[in-house]
Amino acid sequence: MVNEEGAIIAEQFRLEGVFDRMDCVGKAVLGLSLQCAQCHTHKFDPISHDEYYGMFAYLNDTHEAQSWVYSKEQLDLIESIQSKVKTLENDIREKVPNLNQEILLWEKAQRKKQPQWSQLDFHEHVWEGGLNHPTKMDDKSILVLGHPTAGGSMYLIAQPGALEVAEIRLEALRHGDHPFGGPGRGRRGMFSIGEIEVHHRETEGGEWEKVELKEARVDFATEERELTDESDKEKRRRVGPADFLIDGKSQTGWMPDRGPVLRHTDSVAVVTLGNPLNLKDTSELKIRLQLHQGRVINGRDNLQLGRLRCSVTGQTHPNTPLLDHAARLAMQKKPAQRTEREQQAVFRSWRKSVPDFAEINARIDGHEQTYPEADTSVLHLSQPSPELKRVTHLLDRGSWNRPRQQVKAHTPAALHGFPKGASTRLTFARWLASEQSPLTARVQVNRVWQSIFGAGLVETAEDFGTRAPRPEYQSILDWLAVDLMEHSWSLKSLIKTIVTSRTYQQDSRVRPELGEMDPRNRLLARGPRFRVDAEVVRDIALSVSGLLHEHIGGPSFYPPVPKSMLDYNYSKVDWQEAQAPERYRRSLYMFRKRSMPDPVLTTFDAPNADFACARRMQSNTPMAALVSLNEPVFVEAARALSLRILREGGGKDASRADYGIRLCTGRASQADERQALLDLIEKQRSRLAEGWLPIDHVAFGEASVRPDLPEGTTPQDAAAWAIGARVLLNLDATLTKY
Repeated sequence: MVNEEGAIIAEQFRLEGVFDRMDCVGKAVLGLSLQCAQCHTHKFDPISHDEYYGMFAYLNDTHEAQSWVYSKEQLDLIESIQSKVKTLENDIREKVPNLNQEILLWEKAQRKKQPQWSQLDFHEHVWEGGLNHPTKMDDKSILVLGHPTAGGSMYLIAQPGALEVAEIRLEALRHGDHPFGGPGRGRRGMFSIGEIEVHHRETEGGEWEKVELKEARVDFATEERELTDESDKEKRRRVGPADFLIDGKSQTGWMPDRGPVLRHTDSVAVVTLGNPLNLKDTSELKIRLQLHQGRVINGRDNLQLGRLRCSVTGQTHPNTPLLDHAARLAMQKKPAQRTEREQQAVFRSWRKSVPDFAEINARIDGHEQTYPEADTSVLHLSQPSPELKRVTHLLDRGSWNRPRQQVKAHTPAALHGFPKGASTRLTFARWLASEQSPLTARVQVNRVWQSIFGAGLVETAEDFGTRAPRPEYQSILDWLAVDLMEHSWSLKSLIKTIVTSRTYQQDSRVRPELGEMDPRNRLLARGPRFRVDAEVVRDIALSVSGLLHEHIGGPSFYPPVPKSMLDYNYSKVDWQEAQAPERYRRSLYMFRKRSMPDPVLTTFDAPNADFACARRMQSNTPMAALVSLNEPVFVEAARALSLRILREGGGKDASRADYGIRLCTGRASQADERQALLDLIEKQRSRLAEGWLPIDHVAFGEASVRPDLPEGTTPQDAAAWAIGARVLLNLDATLTKY
């Protein structure tokens, strides 16, 4: 779960998310209830408090990353562009035989030009209004997570000590928790800074004095453009050059958007003071940033700066262009220690500094500007860089703000040994799926068995611990677990083995003596019989009626919901109810909100998705019948089913009844149920003929969209069978797997 409400502390809910993942790993992979060990060691559990946080460390040292998803055509275009760029860059390399030496000499020259910067260690970092909680990192940078406000201001206060300040540098730094790595928090990972203000005071508690700024320089700025089409010129938001940082207008801002792909890099801005400041030991410096260029669309179109760091120097370099900051940061490492991305950043900056390569550089820039823009993205975990590596602490009573001793990543001693090598999240995943694991394969087999039989061999699918009841057929569980691993963990093979067994293929009818002796079928003396899951209930109705839209993939659709749910829901959503055929897609593609559970799925016991669910409870209440008789999707399915029965079921009501029952139940009709359905149809025809029910409304919903009826049938037939179809879709035999 994600919480982005105003004033929340992002770290608290990040850790809540890791607790949630631990719960899911415990229930879905290990079959252990790990939640107790989050707070304390339990004497009956094999997992101690310390071991819980040992596993926690593997999931804690991650970024909540976001990456672009490209179409096949876009991937082909990107490959072509990268090939052309690589060819041109290789041309440069061939023209410079001693390339590495040339770059080292160039780096040495760049360092000589670099002034001596002193990083500011901010002791106060405040988002005005309190909607965000900026936090200081170990490298003195300030990280902003949490509420994605469309606009706002932030100030930072430091006490640099006795020194001269002539210029202030602001670094916009990447971070894996921001969209596409940042450095901004906008939908495309970008940011815009409207104004930089600098204030100082002699002592804490004194009066702040605003400092005049006379020049601003940046390593890159997008061409000036407008972000909105406001009719009032004073309200138009524009982004562009460095001058926008100090022009006194919050509606204009500096944005370093280098275009697709290239925009996700570090940037820098330097402002020169009108008159240098001579600070004392007691002096304080305040830097205030105005960030007002975002749009108000649930905060998603914000243009916040996600991570920044500030430094000061007593030297000035007016009108001096700045080096690409990603290259500047990479040059702080030795060449052998640089990542491939850092090596490329240095090479790019070097080649752009060589006049002889101007024509090649222009061709490379031209190719890179043709990178396609992706339409969608995917959320995933990613490994932090070494400098952003997280440290895990044991949390007293499981409270996020009560860390105790540091805990290194390790696994419980009661389980199998950990493989040799790097202790990474990938190694942890391999440990979970190891053939030496006493639990993982059994848990997966039990989950599949539960979906086929309605209950697992181990009834408590989420807990294989010491307090779980011993399964009646543990030998079957053990054998299937070994068979699963020997068949390369193939679920298809496992399912085939189960459904082709004599155990599964038994008659599901309950004999009186078995019903009394074993009402829950724990002895497997008959075939499985249970109501299908909530999503399948809906899909059955759409499938048998012929409405099911079988398109695979794509965005979710908004199902019809009562207006009252939208009116009184705390978090407003622009709920655009899907129209046919999108509204008839499988339930897998339904848009769902935890704070507004879908009434159809909830009534049939779908979990609310607030926590990991390894098995669903099943209820049997009148509410279920009310839903399957009256909710829009079932009413529409019944109307479509009535037309299908009239088209395909023959010319007589008896054959139509047989066909409708076979469609819904998957078996031939029985004489008593067929007669009951025929009696219902005859009774409803009389009511319709006498005008007790509106024919067009019952049969078609709206008379203006009356479809073509099969030859020899009337609207009265369609209406009568629509009522009959509602009954068919509500039968126990329709909604039960048996």
